Amino acid sequence: MNRARRARIVATLGPASRAPGTVKALAQAGVDVFRLNFSHGSHEDHAAALKAVRGAEMALQRPLGVLADLQGPKLRLGRFKDVEVAVKPGHKMRFDLDPTPGDETRVQMPHPEIFKALRPGMLLLLDDGRVRLRVGDRTDDWADVTVESGTKLSDRKGVAVPDAVIPVSALTPKDREDLAFALRQGVDWVALSFVQKPEDMAELKRIVNGQAACLAKIEKPAAVADLEAILDYCDGVMVARGDLGVELDPEDVPVAQKQIVRAARNRGVPVIVATQMLESMTSAPAPTRAEATDVANAVYEGADALMLSAETLYSAARDGSAPSWLAGQNARGVPSNALWLTSGSVQLFLLITLVSNSTYLSLVNLGTAMILLPYTWAAGYAMKIALRGDGYGVADGRLRQRDAAVSALALLYAVWLVYAGGVKYLLLGALLYAPGAVLYAWARREHGKRVFSRREWWGFAGLLLAAGVGAADFVRFALERAWPCPIERSRP
Repeated sequence: MNRARRARIVATLGPASRAPGTVKALAQAGVDVFRLNFSHGSHEDHAAALKAVRGAEMALQRPLGVLADLQGPKLRLGRFKDVEVAVKPGHKMRFDLDPTPGDETRVQMPHPEIFKALRPGMLLLLDDGRVRLRVGDRTDDWADVTVESGTKLSDRKGVAVPDAVIPVSALTPKDREDLAFALRQGVDWVALSFVQKPEDMAELKRIVNGQAACLAKIEKPAAVADLEAILDYCDGVMVARGDLGVELDPEDVPVAQKQIVRAARNRGVPVIVATQMLESMTSAPAPTRAEATDVANAVYEGADALMLSAETLYSAARDGSAPSWLAGQNARGVPSNALWLTSGSVQLFLLITLVSNSTYLSLVNLGTAMILLPYTWAAGYAMKIALRGDGYGVADGRLRQRDAAVSALALLYAVWLVYAGGVKYLLLGALLYAPGAVLYAWARREHGKRVFSRREWWGFAGLLLAAGVGAADFVRFALERAWPCPIERSRP
């Protein structure tokens, strides 16, 4: 398996896939993180699954992550006398707090917080959007609704209110028990479902207290609207297209996915795209063409990971065929390290020149290297987009560390310029350094493109500038002739 790919694979463990042998096979097929879905299964089941993951980790001698996915507040209807009732467009009924089993005229909705949030004209979605209701008259104890579409309602169906923020904590008592258990077991990530506002993630972060990374599942329109504030409290974010697709129109889900991915990448927050990535592989050995395109587009957009749900829960895909297919798709193209070879060789040449000269000449070469570095990085990034189409593919902590180190070196160089040659040196260095820095920023901003944009062509032009390494000595020579260094003049 090609480990050079940058997009990772998250797989859900269930009854058909949590046996130690199956977990190891999934890891060998390419899975990087295993998800424990606390909406189903007991603590004993999840403990056994986590033990199997750690066993596979030891056997394969590579780290495997574990993601604990909390259930979150699931809002549901009460029960009916006859289990289900038939409805049709125009049918009117009442939702209330009375626990008496319902009929065609009324049924319990045991969530007073929903009644407080409802307003006349709001839309209610039941049974994953199969039944759509419009709110009429309402109080804090009941609401009259009219059916707009759908044919039946049955016991305990889920309720969604896309037009309102429900005043309910994202952490239920069950979630708190599951979270305490998951942290005791040593999971690496905790995912919070049905996040609506930044305070939900702030509460999770406070409870976790650094014991695991925290991930926000974006599956409500309110979370999309307040995305930037939510990202302030996230270590990662998930585009949970299942429930998000219930509360948004289908044509709005791709728009929301692109918005979430771009916002997360701009903030350096890892982002997972989830739900029905390879759904047909629950019963087929290969994905549909639409699924293949969906996976490829997610990678090209810059998703850091793709998540499999039902695909690894059922027998047809538990042999690792779905993760293997994903791994093969994500690994296509030129390996990441090779894409930096050209810019890296330029930097290496400059460093060799740096250490092979006197102290003064080395400082001048350091300045030249600092001037050329952003050009080479812009070129390397633009080449990666052109050859693979997925940008960096991961919010890489080492990349941020490198940027910080270069900024520090640039500052030190500027201080030396002022000391050695005065303001004229500083101005010249800034004039030479600034265009490369701008090119680098442009190339990074235009991530996720399959082909060059106009600004990425400028990034590619940076490669041509950096490739002329012979100009380094020429620039140094010109600087020495034009403005002899005070240090050099003071030598005996």
